[in-house]
Amino acid sequence: MSIDVNNESGTEVDEQAILDIARYALARMRIHPLSELSVIVVDADAMEQLHIQWMDLPGPTDVMSFPMDELRPPSKDDDEPPQGLLGDIVLCPEVAAKQGAEAPTRHSMDEELQLLTVHGVLHLLGYDHEEPDERAEMFGLQAAIVDGWRAERGLTGPSPAPTVS
Repeated sequence: MSIDVNNESGTEVDEQAILDIARYALARMRIHPLSELSVIVVDADAMEQLHIQWMDLPGPTDVMSFPMDELRPPSKDDDEPPQGLLGDIVLCPEVAAKQGAEAPTRHSMDEELQLLTVHGVLHLLGYDHEEPDERAEMFGLQAAIVDGWRAERGLTGPSPAPTVS
């Protein structure tokens, strides 16, 4: 799995954790090991520009996903996963810090960025949360991936609650 993490935000973030959780999420979703992903960490001004340009919405957001090859997880366990370029995930640590501090399970900016990375991966794989049933599926899968990753690392305490909209 080729995953590039590029921090352009000026904020110190745990890039290794972002890389590790992205790799874990893609493995859990059975994405081809030669697929490629880019994660870019930007400041609030850059995220606001992207949010306006692509979503026509004001202000910075927490995470945006830009799919490339529209890869999907294999439908059956014995199917060979397709290989390709997943796309880009853009994260904003300023928004993540605020969301983590305001979440019911208060957590750090880095924990929020890890959650947002999984959220971004799922969007790249075609998951969405516009409808209640889609939301339940996506957020359930997101929680399972974050919890599994945390358990593998022996991290204790409650996992971050979904704060993405």
